[in-house]
Amino acid sequence: MRVLREVRFSLAPADRAMEKTMSAAWAPHLSLRALVGGPVDSRTGYLVDVSRIDRVLRDTTVPMLQRCLASTGGHPLPPAAHMRPLWTAAAEQLGDFTLEELELRTSDHLRFAISAGDLSMVTMTRCFDFAAAHRLYVPDLSSEENFRIFGKCANPAGHGHNYVLDVTVIGEPDSVSGTIIDLPAFDAIVKEHVLDRFDHKHLNADCAEFAELNPSMENIARVIWNLLVGAFERCRLRAVRVWETPRSCAEFRGE
Repeated sequence: MRVLREVRFSLAPADRAMEKTMSAAWAPHLSLRALVGGPVDSRTGYLVDVSRIDRVLRDTTVPMLQRCLASTGGHPLPPAAHMRPLWTAAAEQLGDFTLEELELRTSDHLRFAISAGDLSMVTMTRCFDFAAAHRLYVPDLSSEENFRIFGKCANPAGHGHNYVLDVTVIGEPDSVSGTIIDLPAFDAIVKEHVLDRFDHKHLNADCAEFAELNPSMENIARVIWNLLVGAFERCRLRAVRVWETPRSCAEFRGE
């Protein structure tokens, strides 16, 4: 059994004055998520009292992170460099419960995670968005069958979505810079390979990748994976997730 618990916090008031000098990787409002595993107590039905996870994160890891940020005068090491120390502190305090994953969200568009098994590796997920139109249909099916399967997505003129794209890479933080990959370089790669190709396009009509491929969110995720795999230095692509709506997404990991 596993339990996920999140705590949200802000930088200490003294640090907010440094907000303008903070790296683009940091925002004043952050969150930590701990995924804890273990057996369920047969009497209480609990794996762990989540207030215990709260205490570990709020009393140990959050103050440690705030001290690190405050001590650097607004120019902290990248978040990836903090994941191993945060993990060590949390795992020690949790004691007999197994910490399986720790995630640090430094903004709405950027998060980092470290998992049991290989603590040398850290994942970084960056969130992007693009607007595009598509039409879902299968040429050898009748119009009625297409509308039955795809609904309004089968409209001949198509319709649009504001897609949200999560790109996750994994790597070992550099011993000097503390980064997995430089954020501007990461953004430039995604922009060149994906956003410039698909943003404000009709995927069926304007994009060769979907000339004969239904641009479902599943196929879009697979296509984006193929466009990005191998494009990053010092890290590798871990996952591509495409949100077609706030409630529906598809993830591809190259299986």
